[in-house]
Amino acid sequence: MSGRHALPSRWGSLYREIAKFGLVGLTGFVVNLAVFNLIRAVVHWQPVRASVVATACAVLGNYVGLRYFAYRDQDRDDGGGRKGLGLFLFFSAVGLVIESGVLYVTTYGFGWQGTLAYNVSKFLGIGIATLFRFWSYRTWVFKTAEGTPPRTVARGGPQEPVLQAAWERT
Repeated sequence: MSGRHALPSRWGSLYREIAKFGLVGLTGFVVNLAVFNLIRAVVHWQPVRASVVATACAVLGNYVGLRYFAYRDQDRDDGGGRKGLGLFLFFSAVGLVIESGVLYVTTYGFGWQGTLAYNVSKFLGIGIATLFRFWSYRTWVFKTAEGTPPRTVARGGPQEPVLQAAWERT
């Protein structure tokens, strides 16, 4: 696409990508906080240990959502998924360290304790880790294969990317 419609189309694709990433992330956020608070209330684990388990649960669900919903229409050059999964797990682990690190610093460094303090710290850590994950996943994990043009479908006129067409169907 060229001319005056190229920039709005690129921004539109980015907005749709962010919306889908955000929907998957929102689901992971709910799972993360629910599991975190359940472990704290029932098992009485320390906050950082509970955070690691809760984040791991959310990461598993997020992989399925990102791979098969948010980035499902992209051709991938990832060796049948093994390379992509390995990168996803690596960057998720870095995000887990960021998220749990914020909780660790606020709990043991600043002495903020209690359910509200833990949840606020967890929320802050998830936010920072989400920015990192969005950048790393779209840059390294769910990138399109190099040299492969975006897939297109005919819709009675000019070709449009499948991602855009899929978004419009949903």
